[in-house]
Amino acid sequence: MRPATEGDIDAVAAIYATEVREGTATFDLEPPPRAKWQQMLASAHPGDHFVVAEEDGVVLGYAYSTAYRTRGAYTHTREVSVYLDPAATGRGLGRLLYDDLLARLAAGGTHTALACITLPNPASEGLHRACGFEPVGVMREVGLKHDRWIDVAWWQRMLDAPPLPPTPAPTPEAGR
Repeated sequence: MRPATEGDIDAVAAIYATEVREGTATFDLEPPPRAKWQQMLASAHPGDHFVVAEEDGVVLGYAYSTAYRTRGAYTHTREVSVYLDPAATGRGLGRLLYDDLLARLAAGGTHTALACITLPNPASEGLHRACGFEPVGVMREVGLKHDRWIDVAWWQRMLDAPPLPPTPAPTPEAGR
């Protein structure tokens, strides 16, 4: 895991373009221009981060944080996203990317991280849950992609406190 560089843009753009064409994790219908990724790299906001997972010189995935909304009161709230090369899924890279990104956000004073997940997406929901996010709401049929209406769920993680540990399973004596 490391901060993204100009040299990573083509690999990042290729991962994202695959999701634009084939998936529903983004509601973009066309891959964005290179300038979008350059703008993300150039951001000076202390809550904007752009990190990549690299192995043997190959970018396998990336995560980033951007403004949730541009109004001033939202400055300590960031929206986060993670994308992986389809060949790199199931290896724990999403978790490693989010762990790195969330640590950077907390160190920089971000109070709240938000993630928008298209539904259904059990893998993404599992990742966000494992990273300490909690579901906070669903918006029904807000995106139309691949000839179907898609719901999105908002997940939230407060960064001022560590995530709660998993709740242990109840024991038979607990009900007495």
